[in-house]
Amino acid sequence: QVQLVESGGGLVQAGDSLRLSCAASGRTFSNYAMGWFRQAPGKEREFVAAITEGGGVTYYADSVKGRFTISRDDAKNMVYLQMNILKLEETAVYYCAADSSLPGTLQYEYDYWGQGTQVTVSS
Repeated sequence: QVQLVESGGGLVQAGDSLRLSCAASGRTFSNYAMGWFRQAPGKEREFVAAITEGGGVTYYADSVKGRFTISRDDAKNMVYLQMNILKLEETAVYYCAADSSLPGTLQYEYDYWGQGTQVTVSS
């Protein structure tokens, strides 16, 4: 079992930056690939970014490439999502997830989920 707790969400203006954090506890964090997803009101949950076990490879949704950066610190059991140049349409609840195998872009590929943190981007 892996417990995940997201933090760092809040209200920002379009164009601003925000860093989300996800604290993991339970089983060996370093054995898991990690991902970030988001769900906007009235929409399906969508993939944002993922990072492999060890952090050697990262994946991004096309919509965030060049603006978002996923990273991990296995010594601290943390994963981060640095979000730059935020857009209005990126208002959503952002979720951290853990995958016991290779990181994927689909929800069902992930084994554990956090409760989410709200990010609101205003004009």
